[in-house]
Amino acid sequence: MNQPGNRQPPQKLRKMYRNDAHPVVILKFEDGHQIKVVMGEAKSFDIYSGEKVKVIALHDPRQPDRDVLETRRADDFDDA
Repeated sequence: MNQPGNRQPPQKLRKMYRNDAHPVVILKFEDGHQIKVVMGEAKSFDIYSGEKVKVIALHDPRQPDRDVLETRRADDFDDA
């Protein structure tokens, strides 16, 4: 008899990101939603443990040029 595994859903975390280096940073989450963080600001958000986020820099918000700075796991962000 097959029994479903005892998998627990991922833990929901409250994290934050501070942008001190680029005019605008976009946090792009696995589910497709994005958070825009302007230089000098910090934003907090809910994220699931193990989720990956692309950190993308916009050097000029009026231009489409973007640089992917890194891909960061949820646990690597600072706690909010």
